[in-house]
Amino acid sequence: MTAAASTALRTDHYELTMLASALRDGTAERRCVFEAFTRRLPVGRRYGVVGGTDRVLAAIEDFRFDEAELTSLAADGVVDGDTLAWLRDYRFTGDVEGYPEGELYFPGSPLLTVRGTFAEAVLLETVILSILNHDSAIAAAAARMVSAANGRRIIEMGSRRTHEESAVAAARIAYLCGFTATSNLEAGRRYRIPTTGTSAHSFTLLHDSERAAFESQIAALGADTTLLVDTYDITKGIQTAVEVAGSRLGAVRIDSGDVGVLARQAREQLDSLGATGTRIVVSGDLDEYAIAALRAEPVDGYGVGTSLVTGSGAPTAGMVYKLTEVDGRAVAKRSSHKESRGGAKSALRRHKETGTALEEVVFRTGADAVEPKAGPNDRVVPIPLVRGGERVEGLPTLEDNRERLRHALVSLPWEGLTLSSGDPAIPTTFHSEEEL
Repeated sequence: MTAAASTALRTDHYELTMLASALRDGTAERRCVFEAFTRRLPVGRRYGVVGGTDRVLAAIEDFRFDEAELTSLAADGVVDGDTLAWLRDYRFTGDVEGYPEGELYFPGSPLLTVRGTFAEAVLLETVILSILNHDSAIAAAAARMVSAANGRRIIEMGSRRTHEESAVAAARIAYLCGFTATSNLEAGRRYRIPTTGTSAHSFTLLHDSERAAFESQIAALGADTTLLVDTYDITKGIQTAVEVAGSRLGAVRIDSGDVGVLARQAREQLDSLGATGTRIVVSGDLDEYAIAALRAEPVDGYGVGTSLVTGSGAPTAGMVYKLTEVDGRAVAKRSSHKESRGGAKSALRRHKETGTALEEVVFRTGADAVEPKAGPNDRVVPIPLVRGGERVEGLPTLEDNRERLRHALVSLPWEGLTLSSGDPAIPTTFHSEEEL
């Protein structure tokens, strides 16, 4: 892979004007704590899923003002010469702790806590939020889809419905949340996740007949391939597919129409032709609700695109990045409907003996804070991520976090997994409310 590009200009103009002003008035070096959290979950969601933490850490590492970035800022007159000189040596030297990827979160959960000087921490706001908001939105949608699929294979195939870089990030998060594979080869290369794919309708239309297209695909990929059978007439397509591939045909894909009814008919036809082991894969504008509605149908796998990469109706997680502490003093925003709670915080998740989650307890940290007593089944959720500007060694891998989410979803009360609207799956309690 090529060297990573700087992420320093993936930020908003006002981050740099705040920096310039703080450098001028002497407040830039005040020790601060910033916190990323969401005040509420998107409508209809009972839980959130943290996505993008690993990408955030990489973005912090690559947040450097090299000559190209400095030249651009100077040419556009964004900041003065003294600020440019300061930016030349910028390196984040602070600490970060937060919820690992694949962890569940709820309103008020302190997802990411950044500690450092005001100058070095404020610059990270935009890039942190752009990654967390995108990836966590995809993660929530993906987790709901995986739950609805109830153990059946589910493939991410939404690259053509979003920005090219967003497509790679979405594929990664979909895999973390339990998708089987992705169609995106860059995601496979970059993150070493499984990729899959066979053919589109254009391949069938290219050939003089459907039979010729099927024969060509099987010659190249073998009989265990998946044949797209609804380019013309689906019944004739299935007939031809079995005639060409035999009863060892791997799968057929249905990409249009009433896929539930068509899957039922396809299963009957395949069985009557002796292709009892041939799987049925459906695609075409599926979301978690459509997947859940197909649970009783003879469907073996799903291909999901548009709904996944757009967050299935909730394209952002609504996270904010707020200053909560200055030189050890708690500070908080009091604007109507945009309140924040002051002070550095952590969170304890309480569980029953059976492992079922009960509540999220958010509490102040620090020398004078009164922390809640943890029971034998409770655990502190945030983990150290960066210390002294360096990523902590031995952080969980993508596979670790994939397994984390699987266990986390099992821990939710059953009503928290439903697709219907309602309160968060578990309540958030703010410990020693008077301190917050």
